[in-house]
Parts: sequence; C-alpha cells; structure tokens
Amino acid sequence: MDQERLASPPPARAWTRPDDYVEALARRRTARKAREPRGRTQPESPRFSLSTLPFLALLCAMAVLALAIAVTALPVSHERKARTAQAEPGTAAKGWFQEAQKEFHR
Repeated sequence: MDQERLASPPPARAWTRPDDYVEALARRRTARKAREPRGRTQPESPRFSLSTLPFLALLCAMAVLALAIAVTALPVSHERKARTAQAEPGTAAKGWFQEAQKEFHR
C-alpha cells in the first residue's frame, strides 16, 4: 500500500533533442546575467574626507614624529659650553688634566 502512494521518479532528460539543448543554454545565459556586476558602488570622483584627508593626517603625524626625533637628537647644552671653552683648536682648557685624574681615580 505504501508503494502505491509513492510517486514515480521523473523521466530522465535526454540531451539528444534540440529543445532540451536550447533550454539548457537559455538557463545558462540567465544565470550568467544574474552574476554580472550591477553598477558602480564607488563615486566617480574621490571624496576628500575619505581619500585625501587620512593621507594628509598621516603625513602630518609622520612629520611631527620626525621633528621630535630630530629635536631629541640635538646635543645637550653643557656639551655646547665645553666646546666654546676652547679658544684655539689643539689646546686644552686649564685644569683638564686634573679633572681627568679625579674621574679616573673614582
């Protein structure tokens, strides 16, 4: 009794008839058109706030960072005073040898 209620399987489709072949081509074409890109999602001209502004902000941040590194790399002021104390190149200031001995014996 259960077998009577079951539907019979659909007949197998043959690819030998031209109608079946044309129908399959039409289905393929319809599926291909559905996959094609629809339209542009981006504007034709770039927006300043989305493209140029972040680049400029990053560029300014890198410039500030480079300036900060350059300022911290400058010599300290007491080194400048030591350089200006020497009047002539090749001569040492008075008392430099005694200071060097004190530092050596510490």
